[in-house]
Amino acid sequence: MYISPLSNRYASRESLEIFSQENKIRTFRRLWIALAKAQKELGLPITSEEITEMERSIDIIDFAQIEGFEKRFRHDVMANIHAFGALCPKAKSILHLGATSCYVTDNTDLILMREALFLLLQKCAHLLRGFAKKGEKEAHSPCLAYTHFQPAQPTTIGKRICLWLQDFFFDLLEWKRLYEEIPFLGAKGATGTQSSFLSLFGGDFHKVSQMELLIAKEFGFTKILTISGQTYTRKIDLTILNALASFAASAHKMATDLRLLAHEGEFVESFQKEQVGSSAMPYKKNPIYSERICGIARFVISLAQNPAYTLATQWLERSLDDSSNRRITLPEAFLGTDAILNLLLHLTSELHPVSDVALKNVQEVLPMLATENLMMAAVKKGGDRQALHEKLRLLTQNRPIAKWMQEIEQDPDFQLTKKEVESLIALPSLVGCAPEQVKFFIQKELYPLLNKWNLPIPPLHPIEI
Repeated sequence: MYISPLSNRYASRESLEIFSQENKIRTFRRLWIALAKAQKELGLPITSEEITEMERSIDIIDFAQIEGFEKRFRHDVMANIHAFGALCPKAKSILHLGATSCYVTDNTDLILMREALFLLLQKCAHLLRGFAKKGEKEAHSPCLAYTHFQPAQPTTIGKRICLWLQDFFFDLLEWKRLYEEIPFLGAKGATGTQSSFLSLFGGDFHKVSQMELLIAKEFGFTKILTISGQTYTRKIDLTILNALASFAASAHKMATDLRLLAHEGEFVESFQKEQVGSSAMPYKKNPIYSERICGIARFVISLAQNPAYTLATQWLERSLDDSSNRRITLPEAFLGTDAILNLLLHLTSELHPVSDVALKNVQEVLPMLATENLMMAAVKKGGDRQALHEKLRLLTQNRPIAKWMQEIEQDPDFQLTKKEVESLIALPSLVGCAPEQVKFFIQKELYPLLNKWNLPIPPLHPIEI
């Protein structure tokens, strides 16, 4: 029988539990109990005995029975209503009172996605805090910066780490916003007008509103959608999955960079004592975790298309073609993102910058990298920027470095002494403000928000495969 690799290879137990069938059914039941409690509090003839009976039965889940009911009714919510009703004969008559299927399915999706977002927030914050320490440690370590994967100018290893960190930081900010602002659907009825609940409360709109507030409070939501059809707008799914895809793109960018830098010898992933890099080439040491991150990231990015199509094709107040798609897309997007974070946490904790190789790579092309600094210094002495640029272009084309450096010292257009040229090609001057940028970003932007939010350390499990 096929098992998704996300289930048995990549995603964490905690993430799998959030989207498990058991948790989904339990959340259905919690929503029915919250509905009954709110209705009782607002005056409907529901007894404490009926609510207690439901609460005692919430964890008794007979999957075979539910499956049997679904085969009969061809309706998963009705199957769950009958299965829960069989456990709660006294409460059966008031179960799901005034509600439609989306009261449990849509609110459950929102509850589970919010839980999953909190788990991702914990892991992302932990990732940032741990990786930032490596950035600080390498703030002054010179390395070669590339444009078009061609040598450009020196930078530092810490600055490069901060390029990756900043992308993840933006993702964290967006996830935090979504976590705080995801609205609850509430109890809207068959077409969003709440007519069934208005009827139950004898036309009292205030009681209908109070009922929704009581239910939302039970699940920790501070916002409730005012406007909906039978379902909440699928724009919410689109927004959330776009945020997950954005993070996946950040991860793919970093992992791709690491694969390139592994080829240059500047970064090394962990490699276990008995680890095999290739079944054919025994000497191989491939950056397997970076490669795996790229593969799963592409999967998560691709899933972001689904909610766009679903939103675009919803008919009027509701259509059912979204259901089968969302059952797959929403959990898989979160499980895939969780898997990426698990891999990133492992990768960054065991990632080793090879600073001596990075320095050697810089030194091999060092004078060439100083051309912009030489040009700036000459302009400050009255030179023409465009003319100097053209001279440098011609001087450096396929000519020995020592030769054109000497010509610069002798060229009156540059007005630079040998000592000035030597100082301008020194590494400390060539890395620019990179060390200061690293310290400012980490100390003034990243850490203050992480400390302010104080997210708990997530459950962590070793990567075994």
